[in-house]
Amino acid sequence: MPTIPAGGPLSDAAALPTSPEKITKTDAEWRAELTPEQYHVMREKGTERPFTGALVSNHADGMYHCGACNAPLFKSDAKFESGSGWPSFYEPVPGAVLEHEDRSYGMRRVESTCARCGAHLGHVFPDGPKPTGQRYCINSASLSFTGK
Repeated sequence: MPTIPAGGPLSDAAALPTSPEKITKTDAEWRAELTPEQYHVMREKGTERPFTGALVSNHADGMYHCGACNAPLFKSDAKFESGSGWPSFYEPVPGAVLEHEDRSYGMRRVESTCARCGAHLGHVFPDGPKPTGQRYCINSASLSFTGK
């Protein structure tokens, strides 16, 4: 499937300059490692209810990682309050997040996934703050956080 590296044109994941080592697991392995909510969000492209995620109001300094494979995804200084009910970031760690066209539910959106394991993170919208103008709207269930 064509992918859009964060901030870039359509390309294959292999074309990423900092393409991380891929992690591939069976469905049974993911089910055994993730909570039911994490599995639903990250492997079935689900969405947690707004304002319910553990990290939506987190303001600590540190790094947000993929909840499935622990790849670093977003620095805390890229997080902002969007009022959407989900953690929002204006840019990911370079090469960490892939973007895909999503035409589910009769809409045309941009899905964001972990470049390392393919976990569904959320969606990207063009209404974020400067300097990128992007809003990576990410499910807390797709993330873990490590403070400084």
